Amino acid sequence: MNKPVAVIILNWNGQEMLSRFLPEVVKTTDNNIADIIVADNGSTDGSLQLIAERFPEVKTIRLDRNYGFAEGYNRAIAMTEYRYTVLLNSDVATSQGWVNSLFDYMESHPETGAVQPKIRSVDHPDSFEYAGASGGYIDCNGYPYCRGRIFDNVETDHGQYDDVAKVFWASGAALMVRSSLYEKTGGLDADFFAHMEEIDLCWRIQLAGYNIEVVPQSIVYHLGGGTLPASNPRKTYLNFRNNLLLLHKNLPDSCRRKRLVIRRLYDTLAWAKFIVSLDFKNASAILHAHRDFRKMAQAYTSHPDKNLLPSKPNIIFDYFLRRRSTFSQLKQDS
Repeated sequence: MNKPVAVIILNWNGQEMLSRFLPEVVKTTDNNIADIIVADNGSTDGSLQLIAERFPEVKTIRLDRNYGFAEGYNRAIAMTEYRYTVLLNSDVATSQGWVNSLFDYMESHPETGAVQPKIRSVDHPDSFEYAGASGGYIDCNGYPYCRGRIFDNVETDHGQYDDVAKVFWASGAALMVRSSLYEKTGGLDADFFAHMEEIDLCWRIQLAGYNIEVVPQSIVYHLGGGTLPASNPRKTYLNFRNNLLLLHKNLPDSCRRKRLVIRRLYDTLAWAKFIVSLDFKNASAILHAHRDFRKMAQAYTSHPDKNLLPSKPNIIFDYFLRRRSTFSQLKQDS
């Protein structure tokens, strides 16, 4: 009989990351309730040999090729039968009891569809980590931010966000979801390729009537920074394109067009900023993002009737003009 939780780590040629982070995950994950599974995206390095030799308690799923992040998880979850699934990045170190806190909360809150732990930085353990911090939110124009991180301003963790809270999105670095709900809502959108696919999933989970929450009593440490630095034009392209797709997919007809027009105006300002700073590669990435968005948007013909986009805050206005650089400051204004 399966345990209730599958902790699935997606891997592609990540022998170094597995060697560094998997020992801590094995040590701190309660094997009474959770199995650790590495879903391998057709690696050609020594990843699978490493697991077989050093971590015999870790299960493996061998996919025939590299399906990428979203589709890799979709296939792995479809091949397992657990009540809950944790999507855990291979560059995450976990702490004692981390999975128990998430599991206990989900068991006692049937209205909750997905949760995340508090995420700190591996390199700066006293600080939040950029990708998720202590829960994700979205502003009136679709810009994501976190309790503990607004744009590039990352806060030190003083316990200021230790309360369990309803959020808009949970980080894909460490996301526990009801497996049946994951599949019912379509899983991660493979067309996003990377960036914001977990926000899209959490949006659909909420449209299905469930909450997204952060449980800070569970703590993990994320290396982050991953494959692309913030200034990389590829990352700029994916962020701008996928943010537009996020709004196009999940907003109703009543407000979608207006909101996308506003976002195009903001994106034009971002483009102009790159031009003025002579960063022509990132400026070009924004143009390519809008071009490809127009092509990809045609595939999404079904839209919800309900608008979940909040009326405030406006992060661009609050951060750059009002100098509100922390979540606490935003909350004081609400």
